[in-house]
Amino acid sequence: MLPRSVDLGRVRELDGQLRGHTVLGTVKMTLVLPDDLLIEAKALAARRKTTLKAIIVGALRREIRPSSELENPDPTRFEVGPFGMLRIRKGTGSIRAEQVRAVEVELEEEEVRRAIHPEIR
Repeated sequence: MLPRSVDLGRVRELDGQLRGHTVLGTVKMTLVLPDDLLIEAKALAARRKTTLKAIIVGALRREIRPSSELENPDPTRFEVGPFGMLRIRKGTGSIRAEQVRAVEVELEEEEVRRAIHPEIR
């Protein structure tokens, strides 16, 4: 929810001006997260040997990106679900933990490549 002091008309105007332009740099901000979500996110970051920032940025990018742009590493085994997230196709057999980890690593490497070279899609 936006603070009451935010002029939504001005926000829309600025948004319209920024579309089609690359905005370089970063913005520091404060996020207020539920305790349980923060704990889960930190645990995930630790398991993936990455930062909480990387987890949040990745989640936000996946949420914003249209499902049509979602990269599917193996269309024969995965499909884009109703919420724009990859899911295992029904009837594809069982998947081992090693296979899941291999897909995670591949997606993380792609995310790092995009962060280093944002001009390459």
